[in-house]
Amino acid sequence: MDCTPLPMLSVSNVAKTYAGRTLFSGVSFHINRGEKIGLIGPNGAGKSTLFSLLLRETTPDEGQVTMEKGLDFGFLPQESAPVDDVTVLELATSHVSEHHRWEAEPLAKRILSGLAFRESDFHRRARTLSGGWVMRAHLARLLVQEPDLLLLDEPTNHLDLESLLWFQNYLKSYPGAILMISHDREFLNQLTDSILEIGHGRVTRYRGNYDDYLREKAAREEQLLGAYENQQREIAKLKTFADRFKAKANFASRAQDKLKMIDRMEKIDAPVAAAKTVKFRFPQPPRSGQRVLRLKQLDFAYGELPVYAGLDFEIERGQRLVLVGPNGAGKSTLLKLLAGALEPQGGSREIGHNVRLGYFAQYRGDVLNLKHTVLQSAMDLPSRPGEQLARTLLGSFLFHGDDVFKPVGVLSGGEKSRLALVRLLLDPPNLLLMDEPTTHLDMGSIDALIGALEDYEGTLVFISHDVHFIRAMARGVIHIAGGVLTPYSGDYQYYLDKTRATSAREALTAGLGNSQPGAWAAAPARTATAAAPKGKEQRRLEAEARNARSKARREAEQRVAAVEAELAAVEQRKLELVALLQDPATYADAAKFRDLSAELEASEPRIAKLTTDWEAAATALEQFAEAG
Repeated sequence: MDCTPLPMLSVSNVAKTYAGRTLFSGVSFHINRGEKIGLIGPNGAGKSTLFSLLLRETTPDEGQVTMEKGLDFGFLPQESAPVDDVTVLELATSHVSEHHRWEAEPLAKRILSGLAFRESDFHRRARTLSGGWVMRAHLARLLVQEPDLLLLDEPTNHLDLESLLWFQNYLKSYPGAILMISHDREFLNQLTDSILEIGHGRVTRYRGNYDDYLREKAAREEQLLGAYENQQREIAKLKTFADRFKAKANFASRAQDKLKMIDRMEKIDAPVAAAKTVKFRFPQPPRSGQRVLRLKQLDFAYGELPVYAGLDFEIERGQRLVLVGPNGAGKSTLLKLLAGALEPQGGSREIGHNVRLGYFAQYRGDVLNLKHTVLQSAMDLPSRPGEQLARTLLGSFLFHGDDVFKPVGVLSGGEKSRLALVRLLLDPPNLLLMDEPTTHLDMGSIDALIGALEDYEGTLVFISHDVHFIRAMARGVIHIAGGVLTPYSGDYQYYLDKTRATSAREALTAGLGNSQPGAWAAAPARTATAAAPKGKEQRRLEAEARNARSKARREAEQRVAAVEAELAAVEQRKLELVALLQDPATYADAAKFRDLSAELEASEPRIAKLTTDWEAAATALEQFAEAG
C-alpha cells in the first residue's frame, strides 16, 4: 500500500497564452507540505502569471490546478500592496480573528521588531509609511497569519541587510510550504530545497538549492547536447546511405527502410542556448589622478548623535571597495559624505585631480527628467550614445520593446532606479559610488551589470548585500563599526578567511571592531577602551547620547507628520475645487468661478512644494534609522 502523502497543490499539463504569446504549455509540478521552492526565470517568462494561476486570479487555457480543500494561501506581491486606515500593529494582526487578535499581538510585535520596526512604530498609521515599510508590514501580516502556502514575489527587495538575515532565519523554521520568486542567490541557497525554472515555454524542476540547480542544469545540458549530437550523427549516416542507394534497384527497399527508421525516431530537440550576459563596450571615463578622494579629520553627526569623529580615509585610483558592517554603523552615511551629499561638521573632503564623481543612491528619481521617454533619457547624455547601444543596455535592464517609449514620470520606483543605472553606465564617471545597485534587478540584469563593471576602468566604492555581486566586484573590503574603518586588502573571500566568518552574508553585518593593523581610525579613544567594563560616567554619556538621538528622531517624526497632514489637506481641497468647477451652477457666478480657478491653479505648485518637503523630511527620518 502506497503511504506517500498527497501533494497540497498540483499543476497538471497547464498552458497559458498572454497577448497572443504562449508563456508556457504542458507544465506539471506539485508542492508538498513544508517544501521551500524557488521560482526563477528571465523577466517576462511567466513567473507572475504562474502565481496568478495558483491564486486563481486567472484560469489556465489548458490543464488544471488542484489543491487541498481549505488550503490557506498567503501572497506578498513585489510592490504596492494596499493598506487601510489602520496602525502597523493592526495591519500585522488583521488576518487573525477578532477573538484571538490579542493573543497574536506578542508574536506580531516580535516579527515587526525582526523586520526593523521600532516599538514606537507599532501604533503609527500604516498609510503614513513609505512604500517599502508598508511592504514590511504586509510581510509581518503574512508571518503572523502563517498560511499553509506562502507565495512571495521578491520578498527581500524592501529589506535592509539585518532584517533580511532575520527574515531568512525565520523562514528556515517556517512550518508551511513556500514558493518564492527571488533574484537573490544567497537567499535561495539558504532556504530552498528545490528550484522551478521557467523559460522557453516550460517549467523544469531541480532538486536542491540554487548552487545545486546550476550544477545539475549544466550536467543535464551536457548530457542532452551529447544525446542530440549522437542522434544527429546517426540521422546523417542513415540519410547518406539512403541518398547513395535509393536510385539502385537492388538497394532501393533498404534505402527506404533507413528513411523510415529516421521517421520512427523520437527526435531529441536541439538544446536551447543559454541566455548570454549582454556584453557591450560603453564609453570609458577619463583617467583620474592617483589619489581620487580623501577625507581628512572629518567629523559628522546626526543632531547630537556622533557617527564619525576625526576620520581619515583615502581612495586611490582603480580600487574596488565594498563597505560592510552592521546596520547603523554608517555605511550609507560614509558613501554620502564621499559623494558630497552630506556636509561634514568638521574636517575636509578633498577631491583628486581630474576626478569625475557619480553617486548611485537607492532613490534616483530626482536626477531624471520626468517628461522624457525612457529612450530619450538614456540618450540625453554628454557622451551622446547611439540609439542601438542605448536600446541594448535598456533591454538588459528590463526595458523591452515599447517600454522604451514610456514617459519617465509613469515609471515605478524600481524602474526609475534601473533607468538611472543605465544612464550611469552609458556615461560613466571615473569614481563610481553605488548604494545597493542590484535592488530591483533580476539575475540576468545583475549579470549584465557585473559584465559592464568588469570592463570599467575607473574607481568603484559600493554597498551591497548581494554576495554574488560582491564576490564578482570587490577587490578590497572596508569594515565599518563604531566609527572605525578597518581595511582588508584582498577580495571578499580573503575578508571571510581573516574574520573566520561562518556565513558569507552574516559577515556583512558583523561588528568585528578594530582588530587589524592599518585601520582608518575615528574616535580612537573609544576604540582603545571598548573592551574595558563600562564605568558610571561612560554609561551616563551613552544614555545622554541615546536621549539626544530619541529627541531628534521625535522631532523628525513630528516634521514628517506635520507635512503629511498639510499635504493631505491641500490635496483634499484640490478635490473639492475640482468638484465645484465641474458643477454647472458655479459658472453662473463669474467672480466665484474666477476665484476658484485661481485657487485650483495655485494648489498645484503648493502640492509640488509640500511633496518635496515631505520627501526631504522622510529622508532625514530614514537617516536617523540608518544611523541606528
